[in-house]
Amino acid sequence: MSELTELTIAEARDGLVNRKFSSVELTDVHIRAVEAARDLNAFVTETLDLAIERAKASDDRRAKGKPAGGMDGIPIAVKDLFCTEGVLTTASSHILDGFIPPYESTVSQNLRDAGSVMLGKTNMDEFAMGSANVTSFYGAVKNPWYVNDGKDRVPGGSSGGSAAAVAANISLGAAGSDTGGSIRQPASFCGVVGMKPTYGRCSRWGMVAFASSLDQAGPLTRTVRDAAIMLQAMAGHDSKDSTSSTEPVPNFEASITGEIKGLKIGIPSEYRIDGMSSEIEGLWSQGVEMLKDAGAEPLEVSLPHTKYALPTYYIVAPAEASSNLARYDGVRYGLRVDAETLDEMYETTRGEGFGQEVRRRIMMGAYVLSAGYYDAYYVKAQKLRTLILKDFSDAFKKVDAILTPTTPFAAFAIGEKMDDPVQMYINDVFTVPSSLAGLPAITVPAGLSNEGLPLGLHLITKPFGEETLFCVADVLENLVSFHTKPAYLSKDAR
Repeated sequence: MSELTELTIAEARDGLVNRKFSSVELTDVHIRAVEAARDLNAFVTETLDLAIERAKASDDRRAKGKPAGGMDGIPIAVKDLFCTEGVLTTASSHILDGFIPPYESTVSQNLRDAGSVMLGKTNMDEFAMGSANVTSFYGAVKNPWYVNDGKDRVPGGSSGGSAAAVAANISLGAAGSDTGGSIRQPASFCGVVGMKPTYGRCSRWGMVAFASSLDQAGPLTRTVRDAAIMLQAMAGHDSKDSTSSTEPVPNFEASITGEIKGLKIGIPSEYRIDGMSSEIEGLWSQGVEMLKDAGAEPLEVSLPHTKYALPTYYIVAPAEASSNLARYDGVRYGLRVDAETLDEMYETTRGEGFGQEVRRRIMMGAYVLSAGYYDAYYVKAQKLRTLILKDFSDAFKKVDAILTPTTPFAAFAIGEKMDDPVQMYINDVFTVPSSLAGLPAITVPAGLSNEGLPLGLHLITKPFGEETLFCVADVLENLVSFHTKPAYLSKDAR
């Protein structure tokens, strides 16, 4: 039954419907995969008994002819940023030690209502702050992709545990979150599909907040179709979230028609950055030609404020983080380090509870929000954010989708770039602009680097243009036909 771990969500769904196997059988195989892959450190908390309980409930519903939804009986992983009722939720931070929420986030509840089976909570960069999944209090996650140099690679971040779990056939899909690229960049590093929907498409209620105007939940899966199926279960209006959209949720899977003839695909000249490797540039060019051969028309577009996106992001996001993380003080929940006075307790708890990267971003955020610098930095960044959105709005008057690389390079070794935060931040140079604009975007595995590590291509569409996004991404996925598996799945590599 080990072949069950190689299924897509769509294939597993069909197998369950046709009674080829039960959810308990499917879940049991994945539980054994979780146990066998603990050296990847992809999970903070395993919920294996709960998974069997939910799988049994799924089989009972199916026996009665009352399946819950499109994800019924499907084993998935959930990023440890989503609060889960009765299950430890840490955001991979020491400061949330022992926090067991008495409530469920809307996204994880939607997945639960659709019948999905949660295998556990995946490891991540602390409070989603990082691009390599090395800032977690619970240790670095290993990318299941190896090369013959004896070094473990990062899986990307912050949803690195979710990406690694899908790539290593531990779970059929995983819920992640994306603030500046935290779904798409790790998906690219791990050779899977990662999708960020339009801001507001998925509720943020019950997600541990990093940057409230940017955070958005989304799926990591093996195929574009699987991403459409999983997003269908995750999305929807939520009255508990004031930023949740009332836009109707269409049938995302039905939008995958295989036909893109006549669509216009924008190629932004500003994404040809200095230092980008020739293999990334070559892959991008191949992607353009593939879509052209499928009947789409590539057009050069200009996004002139792209060069300001990364500095804008690293003002806006830390500013919002410094406000959001002020709530962690050791008083109500999580870690508390006792001291003689209340102020000392606050200081020592936060000093010990937060890791270096989180402390760095809190300090950056407090600085740009301070009285002397608010106008010079934060207000200016918000004006630039508006201009970046206008660039995209102007481009989408001419094109239906935009094609870019996902990352400027492939996964690097654990421990590299750690001494230079700026080099780490550059990981998100291609994903941050669409996040600042709140646009839907997806990465599709499209090739291998010279070292044999996965590289992705990135598609962006206008707000609530997920149907077009899935349609074009599916065509690109089929044309690329990326079927290479990570060496971790080989017995010889373990």
